[in-house]
Amino acid sequence: MIVAFLVIGGFLFWLYRESEAEEQLRMQEAAEEAARIEAEERRARMLVDAQAIQMDASPWEGDTIIVEEQAVASSLGSQGFWMEMPNGNPFLISLSDGVKQENLSLDNGQGTTVTGVVTAMNDSILTAWTESGAIAEGDRLAAEFATHFIEASDVELVELPPEPADSTAADSTGADAQSGA
Repeated sequence: MIVAFLVIGGFLFWLYRESEAEEQLRMQEAAEEAARIEAEERRARMLVDAQAIQMDASPWEGDTIIVEEQAVASSLGSQGFWMEMPNGNPFLISLSDGVKQENLSLDNGQGTTVTGVVTAMNDSILTAWTESGAIAEGDRLAAEFATHFIEASDVELVELPPEPADSTAADSTGADAQSGA
């Protein structure tokens, strides 16, 4: 009978240890899920529609934002590039030193998703870029028109979604689709 009590006691102790390990595993999984959800929510808060920022970036000045799936319009020396916005105007992207070291191939038309801090343009920034040789004097003249730029901490090369079909475009015969000719 003593052996039976010892076996039962040992079994209960084993169950206790197993449940403790399972509880730790469940807590770890819950913590990982909470961290994943928090990261997704943080990313969603940082995501800014390109149409919203294209006319006035002032509301996001000083904020880290993400602008998804926009094409490279042209380069700006070794300092960065112009991102084509939905309205066809360019928006300046300045590459951080870390992004520059990645040696990304940022060809015109290449799709990008940019993460960075919206910064107001000023003359001292332009002077620093020009004096360091990151941009040429001609590029400085173009960059002077930017009121803001994104100091990119991350640039991801992406596939751009296909352009929607334009109903006014010429059909395969070359005739205008709307005129019926």
